[in-house]
Amino acid sequence: MSAYFIGLMSGTSLDGVDAVLVDFATPSFKVLGEAFVPYSPAVRAAVLALQTPAHDELARSARLANQLAASYAEVVAQLLQQCQVAASAVRAIACHGQTIRHAPEHGYTLQIGNLALLAELSGIDVIGDLRSRDVAAGGQGAPLVPAFHATAFHSNDQARLIVNIGGIANLTWLGTDGKVCGFDSGPGNMLMDAWTALHLGHSFDADGQWAASGTVDQRLLEQMLAHAYFAATPPKSTGRDLFDLAWLQQQLQQRGDTVAPADVQATLAELVAHTIIDAAQRFLPPASSVYLCGGGARNRHLLQCLSRLRPDWQWQLTDVLGLPIQQVEATAFAWLGHCFVTRQHANLPAVTGARGPRLLGALYPA
Repeated sequence: MSAYFIGLMSGTSLDGVDAVLVDFATPSFKVLGEAFVPYSPAVRAAVLALQTPAHDELARSARLANQLAASYAEVVAQLLQQCQVAASAVRAIACHGQTIRHAPEHGYTLQIGNLALLAELSGIDVIGDLRSRDVAAGGQGAPLVPAFHATAFHSNDQARLIVNIGGIANLTWLGTDGKVCGFDSGPGNMLMDAWTALHLGHSFDADGQWAASGTVDQRLLEQMLAHAYFAATPPKSTGRDLFDLAWLQQQLQQRGDTVAPADVQATLAELVAHTIIDAAQRFLPPASSVYLCGGGARNRHLLQCLSRLRPDWQWQLTDVLGLPIQQVEATAFAWLGHCFVTRQHANLPAVTGARGPRLLGALYPA
């Protein structure tokens, strides 16, 4: 049986779809290639529009799911061509889908993407719906990546902190004894991207240059840091349901005086850095080294904020551990697909709060 799996990840940053081809023939898996297909402005706008209730959202959701399936099939074809691997050689595609609602406190999380259509277009088995079983067992359904981080980054010699900065930032602490802790610390790139799109018309603030041109508004920062989520004890997870552009605009209205757009961006970067560090200090044991991954690890200004707040921490990229920052999440979902096929429990109850280990996912045969 083939040990090749494709992992697809389209996260809260809404930039597009990351894909990796991974060989799990040995415990030390090997990434054979990667590909990326960006979202069109229309698809990005459609996803954002579905974040809040509106007219005809069921039909709009179904149409968008079909568009997403086409994008997923496109990136799969591109990846296979680059790697010169036939579709028949791939055991399964593990697809995260696009989150449009995340409300574990109400017993559900919802990711869309017509996975039956993806199986039809790709000719490969598809494994999806990877979060709902954990939620059904009383868990948050997120973050799921700490279990993979434990497989990929554990060290017998040093406790490690993995900081994944996507649209949402999440933390994983890996003890030398095999203990794993993890949770979402709060917004990652999400608010910075939304503010950049609103004022500059760009999908993200390249290298954090715009944020670096501004000055942190301490009053706004302290006001945002007072949000109850940051003080809540894990297990916890979050998303656009809580932190979105509307929330930011409410914060600005509450702030009262006008804050220059560049200063807001600088304050948002500071918010991300503060909440990551505060969460690690408040809820996790000490770590010898800190490793960053996700799109936010490319934001030079954000990394400077983190280093300024904790210059004593060793801030490194997961590249030095053998897995480049842009590959980590997609590889994690390929691993989740492999766990499903090999019938391994892939959630960590200590992280998600589920009642116990569960097999995650649902199969859409080719």
